[in-house]
Parts: sequence; C-alpha cells; structure tokens
Amino acid sequence: MPPVRRTGTDPEAEHPEYAGQYRLEGRLGSGGMGVVHLSRSTSGMRLAVKVVHEEFAKDAEFRARFRQEVAAARLVSGAFTAPVVDADPEAERPWMATLYIPGPTLAAFVKRNGPVAPAQVRYLMAGLAEALRDIHRAGVVHRDLKPSNVLLAADGPKVIDFGISRPSDSELRTETGKLIGTPPFMAPEQFRRPRSVGPAADVFAMASVLVHAATGRSPFDSDSPYIVAYQVVHDEPELTGIPADLLPLIRRCLAKDPDDRPTPDALMTELRTISASYDTQTFSAFDVERLDTEGLIPAQRRAASEESRSAGESPSRRNSGSGGRGMSRIAAVAATSALLIAGGVTAIQVYGGPFGDARHTASTASSVGFQPWSTSLLGGTTENALAGCTYATHFLFCSQRGVNAAKVDPRNGLLQWSVHGDAGVDDVRKSSHPPVLDHGVLRVVTRGGKRLEGLDPADGKSIWALDISAAYGAFYDAADSVLLVGRDGSVTAVDGRTGTERWHKKLHGHSLPVFTTLQGSATAYATEVSDDGKHTLVSSVDPADGKLSGQHRLDGDLDVVGASASGVYLASSDAYSRTDAILRLDLRDGTTRRFPLAKPLDAAQAVVRDDVVYVLGYGGTLLAVDTGGSGGSKARARSWRLETSVSDGSRPVVVGDRLYLSSSDGRLLAVDTERGVFLGQTKPRLGDGPGNTESPPSPLVADGKVFATAPDGSVFAVDAEDPSRW
Repeated sequence: MPPVRRTGTDPEAEHPEYAGQYRLEGRLGSGGMGVVHLSRSTSGMRLAVKVVHEEFAKDAEFRARFRQEVAAARLVSGAFTAPVVDADPEAERPWMATLYIPGPTLAAFVKRNGPVAPAQVRYLMAGLAEALRDIHRAGVVHRDLKPSNVLLAADGPKVIDFGISRPSDSELRTETGKLIGTPPFMAPEQFRRPRSVGPAADVFAMASVLVHAATGRSPFDSDSPYIVAYQVVHDEPELTGIPADLLPLIRRCLAKDPDDRPTPDALMTELRTISASYDTQTFSAFDVERLDTEGLIPAQRRAASEESRSAGESPSRRNSGSGGRGMSRIAAVAATSALLIAGGVTAIQVYGGPFGDARHTASTASSVGFQPWSTSLLGGTTENALAGCTYATHFLFCSQRGVNAAKVDPRNGLLQWSVHGDAGVDDVRKSSHPPVLDHGVLRVVTRGGKRLEGLDPADGKSIWALDISAAYGAFYDAADSVLLVGRDGSVTAVDGRTGTERWHKKLHGHSLPVFTTLQGSATAYATEVSDDGKHTLVSSVDPADGKLSGQHRLDGDLDVVGASASGVYLASSDAYSRTDAILRLDLRDGTTRRFPLAKPLDAAQAVVRDDVVYVLGYGGTLLAVDTGGSGGSKARARSWRLETSVSDGSRPVVVGDRLYLSSSDGRLLAVDTERGVFLGQTKPRLGDGPGNTESPPSPLVADGKVFATAPDGSVFAVDAEDPSRW
C-alpha cells in the first residue's frame, strides 16, 4: 500500500495508510517511539493504533523489545487498561491496536484544572489500587506508573503504557543506556536494585501519583533527575496538602523498604473504613455529570460532536484543524495516552499471579481423548512448593516438600498412590529433587536431601534407604548411579538400583568438582574453575567406575550445558557471573570455538539440540545460538532472539521444533525453534506463600502432552499439539 503524503516538518510527514487490515483514519499524537492513529475495526469499533517510527522498525533490538511489549500488554488487557485488539510486531513497521478510550490523563487534568478535590483523591486511590491488583494478578509489574500513564475515563481510571521507556522524555538511564522509569515516580529499589523490582514498586509509584493529584507536585521534587533519585532513596517525602484520612496510607505506600508497603488488596480493605460512603467497586466521583463540571470531558464531547457533524469530511480535515474545528489539544493528549505505548519494554517485569484452585480440575478437551488437567499432591494446598517430576513407564512420578513420592496417571492427573513424609522440610529450597525410575526401582531423595531411598514404583513401599548427609546436598543422578561429593572433594558413586557403594575416590586434578549430567548420556562431566576464574578444568567421567576418559583445561569460567557425539558445549561467564558466550569443545582434537553473545545474560540456563544452543537469561531473554557449519551466515542460520517476559524461568526443553519452558509464576510457554516466535502459554499459577527461591523444574514432554509444575503446588498437563489453545 503506498504511503499517504503529509506536508510539514514533522518526522512522520510520510506514514503508512494501513497497519495490517486497519485503515489509519487520523493521527492522534506522537511519542518517542511511535505515532498513534485513530482507526476502526470491521465492526466499527474505534481503535487507537500505534505504528513505530521507521528508524526503530529497522532496529533488531527494538523489535525484540516490542515483541515483549505486545506479549505483556496482552497479559494485562482488562477493565483497568486499554485492551489489546490486534498487533503485528513482525510487520515491516510494527504496530499494535488497542480499544480507543476517550479521557484525559491525570497529568493533563491537573495541569489544566489544578489539584483534585480530597473526595476525588480517595476515589482515585481506590481505582488505582483495584487496577494494580488486577495488573499484578496478570503477572505484570508496571514500573513506570506516573500521572501521564493514568487515563481518567468516565468509568474509572485506566493504567496505560506498561513499562515503556521513552528516550525523548526522560533523562535518567541505567548503566546499559536503557531507561528505567521516571525519577519522581520511581521506588527506591528501582535505583538500588533495578533487576529485582517487584509489585511493591508500583504501590510506591501509585502513592507518588496520588500526591501529584492532591497537590500538583511530586513528593520528591527537583529540576535535576539525579537529585530526585537521591531524594527518593534517602529523604522523607513532602506530603503537605494530602487529605488527613489518606495521609497514613500514603506514607506507608512510600516506605523505603518494599516489605513495609501495603499490597493493593490491603489498601482496598483499609480504604473501606475511611468513609461509610466509600465504595471500591465504583468510580462514581468521576461520573459523566462531574466530568462536565470539573472540565474533564467537555473537549471529548466537542470532538465527538464535531466528528458526527463532519461525517462527510475526510479524516485528515476533521483532525487537522484548530479551535472548534478539530479535536482539542487536551482530547488529543488523552487519546494519545490511551495507546502511547511507544517505547521499549525494558521496564516490564513479569512476576506472576494466582490461578484458581490447586485441586484436581479438568478443562475442555483440546484433542480427542485428552482433557488438560491440574492436580495437587498435597490435597489442594496453595502454599508455594514446586514439585519435581519424572515421566517413565507411562506414568508421572513426582516428589514435593511434604510428599516423598507420588505416582500420577498422565491421562487424567489422578493419584495412583502417594507417600507423605518430610521431603524437603529441612531444605531451604522450595522444590524437590525429581524421582528417578531405574531398572524397576524408584529413586527419591528425602529428609531435606539427607537420605536416598529406593521405592517400589507399584505401591511406593521402601526397598532400601541410604544416609547421604555427608554429601551436603551435592548429589547428581548419572545414568544408573548417584554421584555424591563430600566436603573434602571426594566422590562416592552409589548404585541407583541397590543403594550400595560402587566406588569412592578423588578425581585427578579436582579439589571440589561440580558435576553436570545429561539425559541419555553415559558420561558425567566434572568441572572446576580456578581460584582466579581464568581457567576451567573439564573432565569426562564414567559413572560406573570413576575412570576419566578425557581432561581439558580451558580458558575462562565455564559450565557444561550440553553434549553431542563429538563435542561438549559450555557457557562462559564474565567477571559479573553473566553468560557472555557459548563454547564448543571438540573432543576429538581438543579445539574450541567461541560464539559470543551480543549482550551478557544474568543467571542463564541452556539446552543443546542439533548444534543449536538455546540460552534463557534470568530476565527472560531467549537466544538460539547456532554453532553448526564453519562460521559466518550459514552457521547462524538458526540463530534468533526472543524476549519472553519470563523472570527466573526453568531450563528450556526442546522436542522436535518446539521449545518449552516454565516461568516462576507457574506459566508454561511454547516457542517455535525455527522462527523464534511464541506459540502459546498457560495462565499463571501462584500459591499463597512468600515465593520461590529457585528456578522452576523443566517441563516434561511425552505421549503428545506437556507436563509442568507450578508454585501453587500443582502438577498440570496440556495437549502439546496446539499451544495457542492453552
């Protein structure tokens, strides 16, 4: 479709006529990363369509961030946001369409009318608390809540622009050059520990927004963003002018320690006691009549009236005039805000939300003969406790804190038997070591990692038990053996079928080895990094007798992540323990090839399939690193990057052309390994506990199903055939 020619000095003097199937009727506004247009769906529903600037459409990193933005925006679509209707982040000019919501932003309203009345502050606080509750339940932390991101619609406040960084309107950047928010409305932890920001940061920002609404200024105010940052971290807020009944609540919301701030649910409960006339389920203080008297929506009504009178005019004529002959400035600002999701999404963080009952449930069949199911090993508790599972002999065998072992029918999720005990009680970890079925014996770890037991898989009865407390939790399943590493660095191999010792020795060259064992491999790999972090000793060990089949001293701080018939794949860490490259060690001649990552990843996990290494960073970046061929473009043919919005995810699993991973909030995600695009994801499944202290177990794929575990204590299964229906 040829572009529509516009005249003037605007950088968007030339822009597309269509975004996908949507004709761009008129321009509503422009932001740092894109232009927002008015459009209509086929049914006539008014939409706001953002099309990114051409310069950013050519930036591969921006495209990756935009894909993450679209995924996160879809998660939060609801009553308190501008719902996403359609999007195409892969288009030549990426775009996203949301429902058009008329109404000014809080920033525009305060600028035009001054501070809002105390009663309206109370209703605004109620509406924002309710909005944050739903947003957090969807698994998203906004991280950039500010007055310009709060839209005052007739039916209540809408929170918009989820985690968007705009180079054009913020002066503070991180050490990587990416924006982290707007300083006057950021929480202290966003300056101190930006990677660990959680929902409490949004509560802090909400309180700052309310101070702005009540007083016309921020609780931390300066012309310099750096001085503001210091004030946020160290100084007390300026709260003069806040309604007296809200002052204690807002002060608590502005606590420096995130743990001292109330949750949105707690805020809603406390707000009910402030006034007998208060109702958290409405936002009637900003009803249509009051909007007229307070100057909130007359401009929108004028714009709507002018639109109806100008039905025969072209969109460009209706929206390009001034005065009474076009959309007023404040209405344009409001419309722009409704979808000015016009930046990157480095500020978005997905953390999860609760998902129903952990008891056994079944949903609509996704394929003939199978219904997705969810079950609890502990009878319905939602305390945070991840189960570890293994699929063998057409059954799932699982263990969990409080459950030594359980046998689950993979067809319907029904428990065949379970052995309750003390599994993991003394362990600081939240998940359990998954059972291993080996030659008719189910091997489980109990007593917080201090005992190894062999159970009968038919009924769960104990066959033998072995004290492994001397291994201090350093135990590794390796083929039909269990390798235990003592504090002195000695290695003991135990027969996994009988619990008897096979061998005990110190490995040549190692003082305290760390083992990596790979499914389907008869070799265990022992690694040990030198004290200065400059070298790593890699040893290939036969678990049956402890013999070394090869040793290699390699440069760098390395961890084994996978192996093939002729090579071993290792992840290289920089001085900050971030994965910065993948190495391939050729076992035939000892040579290595290094594949640097464009940017280092924190706490990365990796899996190897057909010479491609899939690397997942703590923050959700997923990379495919093709190590095949002889280098150059052909060697990178299957390389790609995807922002998953997953924080602290599991080690990925690759089966066929699908990659699966679990999120710390209980979601299961599927990715196409050829194209590097999302195929589908399940809903979050969080429990009532304080959270997990480690990454979730990897999903299991078998018999056309995908099995996963979640922090709400559940084990669940979905059909692998069509992830888009999850």
